[in-house]
Amino acid sequence: MQIATIQGETRNAGGRHANRRLRKQGLVPAVIYGHGQTPETIALSRHDLVLAIEHMSHVINVAVDKQETQYLLKDVQYDHLQHEPIHADLMRVNPDERVNVNVGIEFRGEPHGIHEGGELIQVLTDLDIECPLLNIPEVLRVEIDHLGVGQALHVGDLELPEGISTRHGPDDVVATVRAKRGGLGTVEEEAEPEAEVTGTEPEVIGRTAKEEESKGAGEG
Repeated sequence: MQIATIQGETRNAGGRHANRRLRKQGLVPAVIYGHGQTPETIALSRHDLVLAIEHMSHVINVAVDKQETQYLLKDVQYDHLQHEPIHADLMRVNPDERVNVNVGIEFRGEPHGIHEGGELIQVLTDLDIECPLLNIPEVLRVEIDHLGVGQALHVGDLELPEGISTRHGPDDVVATVRAKRGGLGTVEEEAEPEAEVTGTEPEVIGRTAKEEESKGAGEG
């Protein structure tokens, strides 16, 4: 697992205006919490944080005053355009503990059902897992080339790395291949035969009891 290093500095807890000044300086306000200790407020280099996020780092080293400490990057909030990080939550960790994180799912291969007129529908984009802190995978790679039309990949089908478990149910669907409308594997509707012109009303197949009662009441 790759551990990114982010430059940081201590800061006093401030309001909206103080946080805005930090962001203008290229910093992101952050809070450190966990292990029953008092929360701490720091500021992180936005450039370093963005690089860590792009490399899908879950555990990061934060360097403050030439001292580095490992934290779990628990949550990142973005601006209204979802472009720039504006706040981060860091959790104190012990290298030997197990943690809960969401890890992205990356598909490998192409379902053969695609060539049968199907389309791939991804239901889960990430997986909620529990694993040792230092064994968090960057991404979970899943083979899907065996899926045909009408078939699904379930959480219970996944081969997770040793020491990793998931909090999803085994029957939860990860992805499925469904038939496209009008494609192969679909049932074409048969054209209804035109009623023979005989001057009489054609028989209505499947008329419900309520319709018959309503018709009888109207005739009465």
